[in-house]
Parts: sequence; C-alpha cells; structure tokens
Amino acid sequence: MRAVVLVGGEGTRLRPLTYDVPKQMLPVAGVTMIERVLGQLAAHGVDDVVLSMGYRPDAFLAAFPDGTAAGVSLHYAVEPEPLDTAGAIRFAAADAGIDQTFLVVNGDVLTDLDVTALVAFHRHRQASATIALTPVEDPSAFGVVPTDDAGRVTAFIEKPRRETAPTNLINAGTYVLEPAVLDRIPTGRKVSVERETFPQLVEQGSLFALASDAYWIDTGTPALYLRANRDLVAGLRGSPPAPGARDVGAGVWVLDRAELAGTVEGPALVGEGATVAEGAHVRSAVLGAGVRVEEGASVEGSVLLDRVVIGPGARVEGSMIGHHSSVGEGSKIMPTSVVGCGVAVEPGTVLEDARYPG
Repeated sequence: MRAVVLVGGEGTRLRPLTYDVPKQMLPVAGVTMIERVLGQLAAHGVDDVVLSMGYRPDAFLAAFPDGTAAGVSLHYAVEPEPLDTAGAIRFAAADAGIDQTFLVVNGDVLTDLDVTALVAFHRHRQASATIALTPVEDPSAFGVVPTDDAGRVTAFIEKPRRETAPTNLINAGTYVLEPAVLDRIPTGRKVSVERETFPQLVEQGSLFALASDAYWIDTGTPALYLRANRDLVAGLRGSPPAPGARDVGAGVWVLDRAELAGTVEGPALVGEGATVAEGAHVRSAVLGAGVRVEEGASVEGSVLLDRVVIGPGARVEGSMIGHHSSVGEGSKIMPTSVVGCGVAVEPGTVLEDARYPG
C-alpha cells in the first residue's frame, strides 16, 4: 500500500531548533520522528511513501539519499509553494502517480494506531474517505468529529469551544482516501482538507471515521515533544526505546560506549559516547550521542541532542538543547526553554520558557 506523509510545515512552535532541522527530522529517543512514523506504516504493510515536502526538503534528501528509510521506498514531492493540507495531498499524490486507495498521515504525529484495522473499516463501509479519531481531554484545539452509529461523520467542527464540543473525539491525522477524493481538491490555490474537503464529503455522506484508544501524540510544541521522548523511554510504547539500547536497571537505557560516572535516574536514555561526569546528576532525560554533562551539572526532564555540552554546575530542566550547543558554567535553563543548534549559552545565563537565541 502507498501513503502520503505530510512534512512540509516549518515547525514554528519548536523554533529555534527548526531553523536548522525540520521538525520531522528531530530525534525522538534517538530515532528521527520521520523514521518512527515510517516504521509504524511499514508495520502495517505500507511499502511506498510519498514525502510531501515544502520546508527544508534538502534535509530529507541528505538523510535518505538512496530513497529508502525504515523499510519503505521514498518518493519526494516538493511543493512549489505552500498549498495547505488538501493541496499538498493532491500535489503529492499526482506527483507520485497514486491511483488506488492510499493513506495520508501527518509527519509530526506519533501513534500506535492499528492502520490495518482502519483500512479494513474503510473498505467495509465503502467510504470515500475515512478518518482515524482519538479521544482528548480538551478538544478545543482540534477538529472535532461526531459520527452516527455506523461511523458516518455527521459534522466536521474545527476547534470548537470546549463547552460546546459535541464529542471529545478529534481528528487524529491519519486518513484513508480513495483517488476520487483528489478530483474534489481545486488546483492553483491553498485548500484545507479539514475546512473544505472533509465538510464537502460530510454533506454527501461519504466520510467515515473510526475511533481508537491507541497511543497518540502531536509533537508540535516543546512540552509535547518532551513528552513524546519521555513516553518512549518510560516504556509506554514498548521497549527498548531505541534500537540497540541496553537496560542497565532502574529505568535507565544506555547505548554503546556511554560513560556514567555520575548519577542517572530513570526513565532515561543515554546516547552512544555520552558521558555523565562524577558529581553530575541526570534524571528523566534523553541524552544524544556524544553529550557531555560536566561535574556538578544537573539535567532533568529534558532532551539534549547530539554533541551538547552542559558545563560545570549548570542546570537544565524541562527544556530542549539543539545539536552541538553548549550551556556555560552555572547557567540555568528552566522550563520550557528551547536552545537552538550550534549555540553557546554564556556562563551564568538564566533562561525560563525562552527561545534562545530569540
């Protein structure tokens, strides 16, 4: 089966990290987000994926030069201009010559959804399109999708007020589409699948939806990106959290040649060649390859990408630090801060819920 994966967004809420790295190329517990998405699709029989790209397509091409990743073949469809969700789907499907039932997924959503069951439901209902749904506590930031007893969608309500939402089931960002749906998407302008295409299908009674309690997370904010990492390391999606990780006890996972002279408390993942110096303390964190946490430093509830250095006595809590950056001696990086790639945070700096550099 074929799938279109939408990876064209700029990841504005994760800046400044995403100035250098597309959101879907950020690692989640040591494996890039896009590879985790592709691996989930491959587990359900998808063998060919079209990456619908707009922002920084060079990063994907450089990462997968042979046109394969996570067990699937890749086709690159680069939008000449932003076309919104439906426009991107149509452009990518046409570019790749898709002419049979296909999947569409958002490249920044991590889920354990049973895609096989979703496709079977779609075919059984002879739907034009089928949406995966997931329950949330507060649906006001999402597209709410009420259905009848057969699973036929009766409305598609974008971001309702919490007190007026008819259900807590939201659009989970995985769709099964028939090729005929593409003919409904106008060309030459931006078209939203949520605000335009799906409501048209609701009127015709040909849009269906299937709810699932499977793990689901949208990684688009710093807090949710941190949670996605924590969930994997804590074993909420099975184990090990990353290929080749060794369980050294108490919820701590280690990749080859990591040196742990200091204290590491789980759930935690320590990347290849990373070091935690004597007198340093790491708790509930993910350390990328080659990270150094110096004497007296502490890292808690955070994600440090590859080759980060945390200086003596520095403190990092609930934050993200980009590749090849350093945090100077005695600095405090407090929730929920994001430090970009290749940045030197001066000694004694205090950041709280900051974007650095801004």
